[in-house]
Amino acid sequence: MRILIADDHGIVRGGMKLLIDRQPDMEVVAEAGDGVEAFEMALQTKPDLCVMDVSMPRMTGLQAARQIRAHLPETQVLALSMHDDERYVFDALKAGASGYVLKREVDQALLNAIRAVSRGDAFLTNAVERTIVREWMSDSSSGPEEPLSPREQEVLKLIAEAYTNKQIAETLHLAEKTVESHRANLLRKLGMRDRVELVRYAIRRGLTEA
Repeated sequence: MRILIADDHGIVRGGMKLLIDRQPDMEVVAEAGDGVEAFEMALQTKPDLCVMDVSMPRMTGLQAARQIRAHLPETQVLALSMHDDERYVFDALKAGASGYVLKREVDQALLNAIRAVSRGDAFLTNAVERTIVREWMSDSSSGPEEPLSPREQEVLKLIAEAYTNKQIAETLHLAEKTVESHRANLLRKLGMRDRVELVRYAIRRGLTEA
């Protein structure tokens, strides 16, 4: 099983690589330190599975997961997070992840999660989350609503990380005028006045760190 691991903390990546490479049926073929790099490395190496930290610079793990699943539908994604809030679980599944592992449970759960996801099974690290997801999957109208489109979330994250419109346009391969339009839509949709309020919202939503 060929695996890509993406986390912005080198020590965490190193620990996961050590754990995975000890397994006779697994191999880490690529590492990435942010979401953009994860997407690029996935396109290059076409791994069987990506272990993706939810919170990363430039592009979150969930944004990268969405891109990877769109371009490489055979590649499975396992979300890795420090958050056990149901909002993050829903977001991960909507982004195309097949599993969700809490960072504090990596040592015990990571290998089982990788094997489960590779078999086509869903993997969640506790019974409460399984219950939440079963209810959500049985009723597509339930679950927390997300007011922003995936592209708007990408733009918001970069705004919160102090990228200029030009830098956002280059990172997301958009026209600068399109970025300006997204910025205006974000302020309108969220009923906010300026970048400071957008940054606070992005931090609350876990798109970026304080």
